[in-house]
Amino acid sequence: MSFDVAAESYQRFMGRFSEPLAAALVLATEPQRGWKVLDVGCGPGALTGDLAAWIGDEAVSAVDPSPAFVGAVHRRLPHVDARLGRAEDLPFADATFDASYAQLVVHFMHDPVAGLREMRRVTAPGGPVTACVWDHEGGTGPLAAFWDAVLDVDPDAPDESGLAGTREGHLEELFAEAGLHDLEASALTVTVRFESFEQWWEPFLLGVGPAGAYVAGLDEDALAAVRKSCRARVPARPFFVDATAWCVTGRV
Repeated sequence: MSFDVAAESYQRFMGRFSEPLAAALVLATEPQRGWKVLDVGCGPGALTGDLAAWIGDEAVSAVDPSPAFVGAVHRRLPHVDARLGRAEDLPFADATFDASYAQLVVHFMHDPVAGLREMRRVTAPGGPVTACVWDHEGGTGPLAAFWDAVLDVDPDAPDESGLAGTREGHLEELFAEAGLHDLEASALTVTVRFESFEQWWEPFLLGVGPAGAYVAGLDEDALAAVRKSCRARVPARPFFVDATAWCVTGRV
């Protein structure tokens, strides 16, 4: 698995889903003007940008372990305080923020509970901590057709269904273990249009995340077999993909 990729590659692969998800997440949580807010695992800035548009650039901070992604946020949002750092060791003092967010990152934390505890630490008492993760285990995430096609060809392939928070209710369990309370769980669904199979397929070749790493490790014959299996599941004509994420908000 790798996110040591260009911001543009991540944007082509997951940005098509993370951008509308960010808009839905901000609308669902309605951060208040006057708050200071942190975006943990910000990537190239999908959620960061929506938070900044909602409450102002200078009210938002962001952190990510990828220099390429932090650089992309700096270029996109020069007034946002974007820093290098890991969720499990956030570079901020206790109770710095009124709210903290983690979009599509809990399942990639080395220690999800430690990461959520850090988010709790840097959020002021009573403030909300919010995270969302794709429903990979339930088969309604954005990569469901891809992994179903892969498993038809390679039943032992390491799909993403076992990652932290990707099954219904597990994200709530992680929040509770991290010491957050007054938990509110929901599901957010976004719909993305694709003009062709090729538009859908080509970003899998960019080496982004577990899916990209899996594809990058295939030889020519195996890649052709996976592509054929995907092609049988995905229309050639314009089509839509619905993608659902589990979302939890807890209080410090």
